[in-house]
Amino acid sequence: MKTAEPMHFVHNYLINPTNPIRVNLMGAGGTGSNMIMELAKLNRALVALGHAGFQVQLWDNDTVSELNTLRQLFAKSEIGLNKAVARINAVNRFWGTNWKAVQHTFSDNELPYKQNNRANIYISCVDKIAARFEIAAVLKKLADENNCYRDIPLYWMDLGNAQFTGQVILSTISKIKQPDSKLYKPVSYLPFVTDEFKELLESQSDEDVPSCSAAEALDKQGLFINAEVAKKAACLLTDMFRSGMTANRGIFTNLNTYVSQPLKVA
Repeated sequence: MKTAEPMHFVHNYLINPTNPIRVNLMGAGGTGSNMIMELAKLNRALVALGHAGFQVQLWDNDTVSELNTLRQLFAKSEIGLNKAVARINAVNRFWGTNWKAVQHTFSDNELPYKQNNRANIYISCVDKIAARFEIAAVLKKLADENNCYRDIPLYWMDLGNAQFTGQVILSTISKIKQPDSKLYKPVSYLPFVTDEFKELLESQSDEDVPSCSAAEALDKQGLFINAEVAKKAACLLTDMFRSGMTANRGIFTNLNTYVSQPLKVA
């Protein structure tokens, strides 16, 4: 007898929302500056199909440097500006959105717990391992609180990369009620990256010496890996919104071998 394929059915509020889906994007650097553009494209498509779309907040406390204009989506005219402000201004001008910039790290004091800073989807594009654990702690605390549908925390998508490799990991912030299915094996919980890969993350170093030249910067991260990871994340989100379910909870990609491998729901 054939075993039913594991499948995660997306929370119905994302498919039929009464208001724009609230998204917190944490980090506006290499991957985050690309991811905000992918969200804008997906938002435009969803609205055209009759969906309420997204309301995005971009979090970052860093400022644009000259080296950031090499690999990240910043212009030389934006040097010295806050990264979140620079990207949100560009997106709002181009796409006509009214998205917001937050000039803080996501785990800064009590800011994530304020009503107007809560979201349905959290997307992290952070460099530091410690930052991931801080985000996980915030999300677990938010999951334990009473939430109305408009600000109920549902999913965490973590994006990370090395020089030529990258990954996208989708997690549920709490169990998502699943429908009965004769075709699939519904899976209500997708583990946090900080739980499933805890030992691997803890074994890595957070030491990051600033690059002094373009060559050094590209030795740390390839020119296109951030954009590739952002596109893979956007593809997974699109699958969730268009299909209402997903058999994949992540993607691993390698630009040296040109191979991408899905992480299956189990």
